[in-house]
Amino acid sequence: MAKTVLIVDDDPTQRRLLQAVIEKQGYAPETAESGEQALERVGRGGIDVMLLDLVMPGMDGMEVLETLQAQGSELPVIVLTAHGGIETVVSAMRAGAADFFVKPASPERIAVSIRNAFKVQTLTTEVRRLKKSADGALGFDDMIAGAPAMKQVVRLGERAAASNIPILITGESGVGKELVARAIQAASDRAGKPFIAVNCGAIPENLVESTLFGHEKGSFTGATGKHMGKFQEADGGTLFLDEIGELPLDMQVKLLRALQEGEVDPVGGKRPVKVNVRIISATNRDLAEQVKDGAFREDLFYRLNVFPVEVPPLRARREDVPALVRHFIARFNASENKSVQDAASETMDMLAGFDWPGNVRQLENSVFRAVVLCDGEYLKPEDFPQISGVSHDYSRLESPPPFSGEGVMDMPEPANGPVLGGPVDIMDDGGNLRTLEAIERDLIEFAIENYAGRMSEVARRLGVGRSTLYRKVREYDLDVDEARSA
Repeated sequence: MAKTVLIVDDDPTQRRLLQAVIEKQGYAPETAESGEQALERVGRGGIDVMLLDLVMPGMDGMEVLETLQAQGSELPVIVLTAHGGIETVVSAMRAGAADFFVKPASPERIAVSIRNAFKVQTLTTEVRRLKKSADGALGFDDMIAGAPAMKQVVRLGERAAASNIPILITGESGVGKELVARAIQAASDRAGKPFIAVNCGAIPENLVESTLFGHEKGSFTGATGKHMGKFQEADGGTLFLDEIGELPLDMQVKLLRALQEGEVDPVGGKRPVKVNVRIISATNRDLAEQVKDGAFREDLFYRLNVFPVEVPPLRARREDVPALVRHFIARFNASENKSVQDAASETMDMLAGFDWPGNVRQLENSVFRAVVLCDGEYLKPEDFPQISGVSHDYSRLESPPPFSGEGVMDMPEPANGPVLGGPVDIMDDGGNLRTLEAIERDLIEFAIENYAGRMSEVARRLGVGRSTLYRKVREYDLDVDEARSA
C-alpha cells in the first residue's frame, strides 16, 4: 500500500505538476485547494506527509502549520512557496515544518525531501516508542489491535486494569502475552511503578525460591550477599509470571502462600516480608489439563485464574498483519538505517495468508531479516524465502521462475549463462507429491551445484544456518567437493 501525500495548493496547475511528480515516485497523491480543506482531510486520517503552499487565500500555510502544531499533530509537513526569504523559512520551521523549498522545485528535490521526512518521522516514532517502553507507558493505544479478536482482548484488559484482580493471560507462544500485561499495567493506577517480568521456565529449579522470594547472606553455598527477590523488586507495582505452568510443584505451594498472605519468606530469613504486588501470570499451556494430570495445584490455579484473558494466535487476526508488517518495517528501518517503504502487494497477500505458527514473534523476526536483506524500497516475496519457497537469486532474471504445472519448477537461464544443475521435481512418476525429505535433498543438492559448493552462499539462499546445512549434507550424503571442482 503506497504512502499518501496530500498536496495543498490553490493553483490547479501546481497541483497537477506536483501530483505527476508524486505518482512517478510511487506515492498516492491527494489534493486540497485551501487550508480549510487540508485540515478537514488530515482529520480523517490516512495522510503520511503534506506538501503545503504558504500563500493561499483564506487560511494560509502558516495558519495551517500553527493549527496542526496546536493539535499536537505529528504529520510531516513540507512547505513550498514562490517567494522564499530567510524569515519565512525560520517562521515555517518554528511552526513545525519538516522541510522547505521554493517553487518550482525539481522532481529529484521533492523526492529527496519526502524520503527525508519519512525517515525523520520513523526515527522520531521509534525514539518515542523506546522512551515509552522504558517508562512502562506502552498502553493499549500503542497496540495493533484492529481485528475483532484483539479488540475483545483490549476491552477485557482495560476492565481488568481498573482493579487489582489477579489476571491469567493465555495464548500460544509468541502472541504477545507480555505486551498485553504491560498495557494492563500502563492503564492501571500502578502505571509508572515497577513491572518485573519473570520467566518461570527459564529459572534453574534449585534457584526458583531464591529468585522469587530472595535470600539472606550465607543462607546457602554461594549466597555471598543479601538478595532481594522478584516479589520485593515489584513491590508497589506488577509481577508478571510468564510460563507459570513450568513452576515446580513445591514452589507452587510457596507461591500460593505468598499470594494469600501478601508476604514472602526469603531463604534464610528470620521473618516474612510484606509486599504489595499485583500478579499477572501467563501460560501457553492448558492449566486445567495440568491440574487434572496433577502437574499443577488446583488451589493455585483458582487463585491465578480469577480474570482470564485469551490472546488469539496471529492466524485468527489476519486483518492485523499488514499493520504489524508496516510497524516492524518502521522499527527496523530506524535501527538498521534502512529505507524500506513498504511490502509489495503480492508480498503482503502472501504474509497475510501464512499461518504463522510462531505468531507475532515469528512475523517480527521474518520482517527483520527481510528488511536487512532488502536492496529496494519494497519487500518482495523472495525476501521471505522460508515462507515463499523462493530462495534463489533472481536479481539477474527478468521474471521469477514460472511454475509449469507439471510438478517441476522451470528454472530460466541467467543472462550470463545456464544455471548449473537441473530442475527440482516435486511430483513422482505416478503424479503424486514426493516426500518432503526427498524434495529437500534434491533442492540442497541443486543449490550446492548452482553456487559451486560455496556453503555460506548456499545457506544464505536457502535461509538456514550453516550448521544446519552441513548436518543436512551429512544426512543426505551429498558431495560438496565435487561441486567445488566442477
